[in-house]
Amino acid sequence: MNAALQIRAAVHADLPQLHPVVERAYRGDAARAGWTHEADLITEGERTDLETLTRLIDDPASRLLITQQGETIIGCVNVQDRGGGTAYLGLLCVDPLLQAGGIGRKLTAAAEDMAREDFGAERIEMTVIEQRAELIAWYERLGYARSGERRDFPIAMDPPLYMTVLVKPFS
Repeated sequence: MNAALQIRAAVHADLPQLHPVVERAYRGDAARAGWTHEADLITEGERTDLETLTRLIDDPASRLLITQQGETIIGCVNVQDRGGGTAYLGLLCVDPLLQAGGIGRKLTAAAEDMAREDFGAERIEMTVIEQRAELIAWYERLGYARSGERRDFPIAMDPPLYMTVLVKPFS
């Protein structure tokens, strides 16, 4: 694709095209084409669904950003206002065939800007499955640091998974 990259707020009409991108980026065999997937840790179930994506758009304390080249949606990121000057970054994904080209970095920067501008955030946090050392290292290169906090994975797994909390203060 040679079209310019666009990042914008998602609208409801985007969701049918966005949902399969999220699933390809996180789960199943297609995810293994990229480097940020959960496919080897979580082998069953969807990463998200259309109802959840709709709630992210409808929630006034949430912004779902998409990135597209031309008319094709190739990734997204969600930023949420958690109050007390803290925002939460989640659901960052890029189509596996387009990963490692700087798109995730641009989406992360857009989410951070939105957190500051829309929510007045002084810091942003995220959680990453602790076994995903390469992904945690990538976020650390973007200025995120391990907080020392560990949270349970939101879905019961056997063996259990845990989330490492990363935080980035804004200057």
